[in-house]
Amino acid sequence: MNTDVAAENPSALSLWNDPTAPVAARVDALIAAMTLQEKTAQLSGVWVGASDEGGEVAPHQHDMEEAVDLDALLPTGLGQLTRPFGTVPVDPALGALSLARTQARIAASNRFRIPALAHDECLAGFAAWGATAYPVPLSWGAAFDPGLVRRMAAAIGRDMRAVGVHQGLAPVLDVVRDARWGRVEETIGEDPYLVGTIGTAYVQGLESAGIVATLKHFAGYSASRAGRNLAPASMGPRERADVVLPPFEMAIRQGGARSVMNAYTDTDGVPSAADETLLTGLLRDTWGFDGTVVADYFAVAFLKILHGVAADWADAAGTALHAGIDVELPNVKTYGAPLTEAVADGRVPEELVDRALRRVLTQKAALGLLDPDWNPVPAALDGTDPDDPETLRGKIDLDSPENRALARALAEEAVVLLSNDGTLPLGRPRRIALIGPNADEPTAVLGCYSFPQHIGVRHPGTPLGIGLPTLRETLAAEFPGAGITHVRGTGVDDGDLSGLEEAVRAAREADVTVVALGDRAGLFGRGTSGEGCDAGTLDLPGAQQQLLDALLDTGTPVVTVLLAGRPYALGRAVTESAAIVQSFFPGEEGTHAIAGVLSGRVNPSGRLPVGVPRAPGSQPGTYLGARLAHANEASNVDPTPAFPFGHGLSYTRFDWTDLTVDAHEAPTDGEFTLAFTVRNTGERSGTEVVQLYLHDPVASVVQPVQRLVGYTRVTLEPGEARRLTATVPADLASFTGRDGRRVVEPGALELRPAASSADPRLTARVVLTGPERHVDHTRRLHATIAQKPATA
Repeated sequence: MNTDVAAENPSALSLWNDPTAPVAARVDALIAAMTLQEKTAQLSGVWVGASDEGGEVAPHQHDMEEAVDLDALLPTGLGQLTRPFGTVPVDPALGALSLARTQARIAASNRFRIPALAHDECLAGFAAWGATAYPVPLSWGAAFDPGLVRRMAAAIGRDMRAVGVHQGLAPVLDVVRDARWGRVEETIGEDPYLVGTIGTAYVQGLESAGIVATLKHFAGYSASRAGRNLAPASMGPRERADVVLPPFEMAIRQGGARSVMNAYTDTDGVPSAADETLLTGLLRDTWGFDGTVVADYFAVAFLKILHGVAADWADAAGTALHAGIDVELPNVKTYGAPLTEAVADGRVPEELVDRALRRVLTQKAALGLLDPDWNPVPAALDGTDPDDPETLRGKIDLDSPENRALARALAEEAVVLLSNDGTLPLGRPRRIALIGPNADEPTAVLGCYSFPQHIGVRHPGTPLGIGLPTLRETLAAEFPGAGITHVRGTGVDDGDLSGLEEAVRAAREADVTVVALGDRAGLFGRGTSGEGCDAGTLDLPGAQQQLLDALLDTGTPVVTVLLAGRPYALGRAVTESAAIVQSFFPGEEGTHAIAGVLSGRVNPSGRLPVGVPRAPGSQPGTYLGARLAHANEASNVDPTPAFPFGHGLSYTRFDWTDLTVDAHEAPTDGEFTLAFTVRNTGERSGTEVVQLYLHDPVASVVQPVQRLVGYTRVTLEPGEARRLTATVPADLASFTGRDGRRVVEPGALELRPAASSADPRLTARVVLTGPERHVDHTRRLHATIAQKPATA
């Protein structure tokens, strides 16, 4: 395979091909030399699957698309290759070779020798066969650890870049508004500050490896009515500005994200894919974003098919292009012939094509794809023989020991101990009854965008590609002296209770019962959690609650373990379980983490990124509700959660004392500084997650009762104490006022250092003074919380 593209092509020395020239000049020169067909060719992708024999990629025949003829497309160029590793199972080395050969063909086929940009999914790890399956984003939120998430994302990015991928479709920055929504597992939580900080850390990690991070879904997807996928979003401009948009602001300003993906939903009748005020006015003109906006898959066509705001494909293309969508994914559809014809006959201005093209080519230039020494062979294939593909099989490890160590560290930090009557840690039980549909199921730890659940299920004869120890296996290793009796009891959602009697008998004969319940991840109704797997209520799926109740009736202590993609109401178990352990699809090392929490090897430090409901029908609702959204005498429905946002227990105890405030008054452009001491008063080391909430008792518009403005993890040995100093800018008290502008108002506030949203440990009452002050997206976004050893 000849990899020296420039050597074969003297015209490669043109201005656009000169890496010493300014990027803008290179891009302008290239655009000026292109025909209309060559321009639009750069604005679409082709959905492909890499070859497991190392040959070129094959177009993917999706049920919404016609067959793609690469021979016909490539002479004018190609913008993107869609999911070369995430479409069919392929050995990573042979997939990298397949992608490299295809890239060489693409470059050789168009007169400017421009390769495609390759993108893939990386929601909870690189979605490729054999790649590490990390915990899902909801577990990232539970860990409250941006630094660890940043390290994980960097590892994911290095693996993707090494095999020739340029762009990752993550992170999801949707803020949970209704836990019935199937994609809750893909989110980071119900609080915009938590979502923003964790999501920004992920972006920083991915971008540090040279991968273009893609923020999604912009904006409001998670606010869909009744939690139904793609349903219209019910929110006003204030909810959008104060809850939905802040994570995107943060990830763009501080994360350096280079791409954004639109949301499928419409808000107040305007689809995001057609919303110029959102995709251009806010994103670019106000926030200054200069990267690419890519369409969520089929979103441009959906303007005609689902939303009914476009009459034909050309109208859909023109509408999306005008709004600000630069690249149509996953396949060439409306941005192909329909767009070209619409520009030629004057229906769509060519300036819109040039605007999108300039962004696409600028990004390709930054990735080195326009350079004369561009080489299609990725780093992972350096020193290999591409002419003997079979010698490459197994040569690339996308699930290294280092990756697995990161996956385990994050899984351990993300396990949340919801309740415990002292039964945990278990010590050395002689007889354990292990019951439930997720007790001996390898994929119970995986979300819907993991490769085995997303793609592997369509290839039942293919090995999983990664080790997925079941809870049964890890418990046996964790408790080698115990007799473990396993009974399935019921399925995740089949309603089958034929195993109930056997489960009850096993529980009665045991010292302790561990019941593993929760979800099965899937897509579009093939699971109980995942894209298109929305829930009517937050009851446990299937007959799991009946199984749980029957086990509670046995009198044997019951430890309830959840491996799930969303929180569920647990009925009697909230008060009658000996302990409840919540894990949100913790990835390939997840059962080791759970077993470690049960034995005490791991002292749990996870905190809830979403509240656990007390009743199954109290949605939608989050802790961010205003006063009337909480329990009150005006309604007989009590939405108070069984376990609130931020809640989580430990096997040690922490005392919070000695609150001081430097000054109880500050101007509306100032800040407050408070300090307090956290001490481990228990008998073992542990980590407290210190959370800082802001309460604004009187404001010009209705405010949530409180909201998170800062947090930090504090790890302490027995008897050890730390003095924490929090600096809180007045900007964090800002909100969208009646005139639509963000304002900091004078008046009283409360700053609450807390162990959860329902457990304030200290309260600082302070006052903002002076005039109202308007702020914008350049406002200060963070409280800083510093730690130092406390003096006795």
